[in-house]
Amino acid sequence: MADKEAEQETHESLLDKITEKLGGDDPSSSDTSDDDHGVTAASAAKAKIYRLFGREKPVHKVLGGGKPADVFLWRDKKLTAGVFGSVTIIWVLFELVEYHLLTLVCHILILALALLFLWSYASKFINRPPPRIPEIVIPEDVVLSVTSAIRTDLNTASAELRAIASGKDVKKFLAVIAGLGLLSVLGGYFNFLTLFYICFVLLHTVPVLYEKYEDQVDAFAEKAEAELKKQYAVFEAKVLSKILKGPLKDKKFA
Repeated sequence: MADKEAEQETHESLLDKITEKLGGDDPSSSDTSDDDHGVTAASAAKAKIYRLFGREKPVHKVLGGGKPADVFLWRDKKLTAGVFGSVTIIWVLFELVEYHLLTLVCHILILALALLFLWSYASKFINRPPPRIPEIVIPEDVVLSVTSAIRTDLNTASAELRAIASGKDVKKFLAVIAGLGLLSVLGGYFNFLTLFYICFVLLHTVPVLYEKYEDQVDAFAEKAEAELKKQYAVFEAKVLSKILKGPLKDKKFA
């Protein structure tokens, strides 16, 4: 019996080796290679798709990820609704009701202190525990990190403005001038708080709408960018080239 089992095992191992050698022609392996080729082709085609502002990451990652991106994209609807509602109430109080900041802060503090004082004082007579007033302490590392982030942003903005003013990039210069001009026009119609609220509403509506209609918006943006490039090429040939050549001609004649 042992000799028969050994012969059977030898026969099965030989069959396994033969099938392994012939496995190159196995249709399952060819299907796998075709699938891999299809995946790579699909990823390459996806990489060629135009995305707004040349982004390569999802909208959630572009917005920084985490809780802030969840709020902007309405992933956490309760938190987003709370933030949106709070900012809307503040805007209504200051703009429509015409409350002043100092008056509002004082009224809130008066109401809070009065309620806590009465609760603490009355708890002695009604045998109820006094209110637990939390001790608020701002950690030093939080203040230092926020200050460092603000300092970094200010230095970056200063370096960017210096590079724009140096005259090396005409496109960026014109874009900044157009943006500042648009802000000045908007500032003539709205005050700072209303302008801030408009930006806040846009931040909570535009990203989520863009994520929903991403393909349509990107296709339209691609056509618009191509048209803008054509118009800029005409403007550069007719106007900017003459402006840049003017000082060179004056130097030659001098």
